[in-house]
Amino acid sequence: MDATFSFTVTEQQSGKNLLECLLPCIPYLSHEQWLGLTTSGLVQVNSVSVGEGYVVSTGEIVLYTVPNYQEAEVDTGWSLLWSNEQIAAIHKPANLPVNRTTRNVYNTLVQLLRRESPWSDAHLLHRLDLETSGILLIAQNNQVARQYQSTLSNLIKRKVYRAIVHGQPSWKNLEYECDLSTLPDSAIRCQMHPVEDGKGKKSQTNFKVIATCTEFSMIECELLTGRKHQIRAHLASLGHPIVGDKIYNHKGVFYLQRLERPLIDKDYDVLLSRHHLLHAYELTLNNLWQEGEDSIVIQDTAFPESWHKYLSLFTD
Repeated sequence: MDATFSFTVTEQQSGKNLLECLLPCIPYLSHEQWLGLTTSGLVQVNSVSVGEGYVVSTGEIVLYTVPNYQEAEVDTGWSLLWSNEQIAAIHKPANLPVNRTTRNVYNTLVQLLRRESPWSDAHLLHRLDLETSGILLIAQNNQVARQYQSTLSNLIKRKVYRAIVHGQPSWKNLEYECDLSTLPDSAIRCQMHPVEDGKGKKSQTNFKVIATCTEFSMIECELLTGRKHQIRAHLASLGHPIVGDKIYNHKGVFYLQRLERPLIDKDYDVLLSRHHLLHAYELTLNNLWQEGEDSIVIQDTAFPESWHKYLSLFTD
């Protein structure tokens, strides 16, 4: 398929050659390929085709089309949960990257919103991991994003996730706290580990067991801090890794294996899910738009299909 992308020139990009700004957009396209797109009229600035030597200015809109574009298949079924005149809460499917990756540039949540929603300048206010489903908050334009990103804690009052984990915890409610950090000798560089002696960042999660069956439990997870992989790392360190977690379950062997080759059905039979079963379930916002009004509570009950067989196992 032919894919069309756009971006607005930032102050940092202003004064640079157009090709210099285009090169990072799709990493696998060479300078010569970008030059070919430009000379073919497939690159425009403010709806006008320009040459290779064009120098961009702040605020200009660059539009470019890549013929026969291909990338990894993802679930593009986002939906709107709530919105006002400035921000929106979006349902993100599992296995949809929120922003560009080395494998996906066109089909990311941000790009989908810019193409399919009324908000052609949508920006993320926070992030979810690739495989995590659920509520994601976005700003409807860059000006709103700049307004809220630096003071997000004033806007977001409470974040609650749900997870399907292995085993039955010995506790019903637990407030778990530890310092988290990567380890220099870890085979998985992005993996977070509990550390001591002040070498990591403080992390804190409130856990509550919602339901159990013989082999699995559903846990409610309230974030009190927002560290990388916090819920996944905490549950794994407690002996109850999330079902399908390639990094924090099975000693990370499937994550490392995927670096060498795509996982096959036999691998997923062991993992029990094609993605980890973590869902951003509830988001409570301080009502900054109507003084004296109650907080805004947003829920996402659209659990991915992979959850359904586990939900049917649980009894209160």
